[in-house]
Amino acid sequence: MGSKNKLKRFKENESFANVIQPTREELLTGSFSHKGAWQYYFGNANPIVLELGCGKGEYTIGLARKNPNTNYIGIDIKGARFWRGAKTALEEDLQNVAFVRAQIELLEYAFAAKEVSEIWITFPDPQYKFKRVHHRLTNPTFLRSYRNVLKSDGCVHLKTDSAFLHGYTLGILDGWGISPKMAHHDVYQYVHAPKEVISIQTFYEQQYRQKNIPITYLKFSFYTDVPTT
Repeated sequence: MGSKNKLKRFKENESFANVIQPTREELLTGSFSHKGAWQYYFGNANPIVLELGCGKGEYTIGLARKNPNTNYIGIDIKGARFWRGAKTALEEDLQNVAFVRAQIELLEYAFAAKEVSEIWITFPDPQYKFKRVHHRLTNPTFLRSYRNVLKSDGCVHLKTDSAFLHGYTLGILDGWGISPKMAHHDVYQYVHAPKEVISIQTFYEQQYRQKNIPITYLKFSFYTDVPTT
């Protein structure tokens, strides 16, 4: 994407009512007004579901279309990417969609404890190299932050083409004594796969499937005694 196109999208994002772009200072100082008040932003008490590292927002939009009584928030630091999802939501008048430009590590500064019902992580960078482990979206540090913002019965969905990341996440959960609610190494071959998992496909997911790359799926919840270290 050219720099001029990026600048154009950044400018359009500023005018989109469904795009929130808090500064790092706002988040860290506790002055971000939406934290703990997202239901006021949406104007209803419907459940709040996040997609982390949402990219173009394809999954966020897909879920919002299917579930009008649930509020969806796509989060990504790259605003030029989720511009497409935000624009689509406005074009289709999807009132249950918002996008937040922020780093995932600041999640607890953007959402209050127990404010979120579900978290979706779709096709994140698996960060194969050991020195990049702190960037894996299912490393222990990130998982603890998800646990903190999720309601007690909330859950996390991980959908990825990376068998490595699927296995890595299962290993972390096993170490914590957590049994997943569902785990499958090739979800499109699973006859009981949830419709929301197989009925929404991102652009890259379609490419993976054309190459016969298995898509893995993992759904899990946390216990309150997840280790702190």
